[in-house]
Amino acid sequence: MVTRRRAPKVFGVVLAGGAGKRLLPLTRDRAKPAVPFGGTYRLVDFALSNLVNAGYRRIAVLTQYKSHSLDTHLAKTWRMSPLLGNYVTPVPAQMRTGGSWFQGSADAVFQNLNLIRDEAPDYICVFGADNLYRMDAAQMVDAHIESGAKVTVAGLRVPIEQASAFGVIEPDEHGHIARFREKPTDATGLPDDPSQILASMGNYVFTTEALIEAVTRDAHDDASTRDMGGDIVTAMVQRGEAAVYDFVRDNEVPGSTDRDHGYWRDVGTIDAYHEAHMDLVSVHPIFNLYNLEWPIYTWHDPVPPAKFVFDQDDRRGFAVDSMVSSGAVISGGAVRRSVISPRVRVHSGAHVEESVLLDKVEVGRGAVIRRAIIDKEVVVPPGTMIGVDPEADRARFDVSDGGVVTIGKRDHVPGPDAS
Repeated sequence: MVTRRRAPKVFGVVLAGGAGKRLLPLTRDRAKPAVPFGGTYRLVDFALSNLVNAGYRRIAVLTQYKSHSLDTHLAKTWRMSPLLGNYVTPVPAQMRTGGSWFQGSADAVFQNLNLIRDEAPDYICVFGADNLYRMDAAQMVDAHIESGAKVTVAGLRVPIEQASAFGVIEPDEHGHIARFREKPTDATGLPDDPSQILASMGNYVFTTEALIEAVTRDAHDDASTRDMGGDIVTAMVQRGEAAVYDFVRDNEVPGSTDRDHGYWRDVGTIDAYHEAHMDLVSVHPIFNLYNLEWPIYTWHDPVPPAKFVFDQDDRRGFAVDSMVSSGAVISGGAVRRSVISPRVRVHSGAHVEESVLLDKVEVGRGAVIRRAIIDKEVVVPPGTMIGVDPEADRARFDVSDGGVVTIGKRDHVPGPDAS
């Protein structure tokens, strides 16, 4: 008689409570994981797609700040069939352990231990909600089981010069973590490549009992900052309980190419958010949204296809090196190296270059937009210049350190004749 081995039971916990202050004004009315990306997606869709594609379809999304937009997106997009017990559910701070909101990522897990005990998984994937990447989480879980560790931390290979911007993992010869240091200035390179270090991606796989014990212990430590990486993982490293998973070396996502293999971006700033969009629009994209073997799921509004109208020498609607979403109308305007979201309208004579336009933005006749991010439902008056005169831009709009102009949702844009 052949006995079938039981597959490990894995529960997903997605940490989606970040306020995202460095992404203002895009996070003025929404949580960072709910920020739109790539025309039709939200940032949270990437973490959820990685878990779901790996076969993990029981997921709690822990929310907190300005969560209405995020909750609405999850309810509309991530409805799973209950027939086999699958679900993706938002879980707000419920103050089960007292009168406070989540005091950090570790406290968010501690306050929701009832979910873990009810689900009774063997292992728990604790993933962040606001980074861009493809990962087969099942491969990381397999590596965690094989290591015998109590926690496994996903590590990303980055140049050693960038070590001071990350939590740095220093592995031993057996794949366990010898040291975990936050933003060191004296990092040591990897044995197989001294020019690189392993930076923490903020994704973890825990053995269930170990996670429960760790966050419970942390909850009673008055010196703790309640951070999953800085407190929980650091303490487990000191106890010799942590292993590292080399994302770039060991994770093979179906359909990935040499160009986009190992892609990961923290889009925590306006400049990083803009740069990640520019990664999408090259002829051979650095991050390929067209990999149908590992799809990124989202809700698509029931709107008609994009439309390009007018084909006259002085009035031609076109877009090149760009992504144009359904419902957009390029009406006699020109779009280059940009990402156009649903129901955007670009009128005759307008020029949009290296920009990101979110839903229902309207660009008036003859307007020029360069290196800008414009949030939903903004009307750009005819003849307006954005991204042309840096001094004028700073007097009217938010401008990043890298010179990217950002206009918030429904913000008023003064026309060229405004005093």
